[in-house]
Amino acid sequence: MGALDDATKKAQDFVEENKDKVQDALKSEQAEDISDKIMDGVAGAAKKVTGGKFDEQIDDARENVDKHIGNE
Repeated sequence: MGALDDATKKAQDFVEENKDKVQDALKSEQAEDISDKIMDGVAGAAKKVTGGKFDEQIDDARENVDKHIGNE
């Protein structure tokens, strides 16, 4: 596991050293567009699987996640 631990440490260091750039990327228009498409797909699939029984909860969860990714 040494190589995996090393890669994890390097990734953590990279994120820490570039925290401002990472935050800017997460708040970008491109991140908004991509995240909306992914979340719409996941929410749609969840609604289909649950037969519409939990649509309100799924929509609430999607909206909550959307507040933290992108710029809208």
